Amino acid sequence: MMKIQCRGVLFDLDGVLVDSTPAVARVWTQWATMHGFVPEEVVRQAHGRPSITTIRELLPHADHDAENREVERAEIEDVEGVIPLPGALELLQALPQDRWAIATSCSRPLAEVRIRAAGLPFPKHLITSTDVQRGKPDPEPYIKAAKILGLTPADCIVIEDAPAGIRAGKAAGARVFALRTTAPDSELIESGADWIANNLASLRLASANGDGSINLVFTER
Repeated sequence: MMKIQCRGVLFDLDGVLVDSTPAVARVWTQWATMHGFVPEEVVRQAHGRPSITTIRELLPHADHDAENREVERAEIEDVEGVIPLPGALELLQALPQDRWAIATSCSRPLAEVRIRAAGLPFPKHLITSTDVQRGKPDPEPYIKAAKILGLTPADCIVIEDAPAGIRAGKAAGARVFALRTTAPDSELIESGADWIANNLASLRLASANGDGSINLVFTER
């Protein structure tokens, strides 16, 4: 058992709170096949980053905004199998609402659809790709998420599953709690994860204190 103290918790969405892997794979596989790419490679490249970033890299001369609108439309329409990941609902319900935020590479409409499809409490504080100029692995999403809580990233724990998101959290100055839902331990460690767990079932709230601090307990080794 390990105690972790912070003042705020900054969550990624997909792969941390929500399992959207089947839907993401279906949409990006269809897109990759249509453009002649290897689907498995595209799905892996797209995870944890704004979709338009992947589109720009793979189709440098395309109409990026039009392609992105089509990908987003398909993702919003496909919520089959979108469910909460273990421990996510319990931890969100336990944390004080003003002590946590979500910072996701999804657009705001897509994030809202997936949060509701998974039956999670809707966040008081939500940062999406719509709200930033530079997406993960740039630190901007987590800097903004900490700021809307009235905190610095150093006050916060970032919870991530993707190497790009881990690098974003570390670059912002936060400690990062990584989950094995997407990438192998070697990639999580290489990206700078401070702790690694299978899922959020191993993390629980011990206390929310009067001075604004939060005590979490990590029960997995």
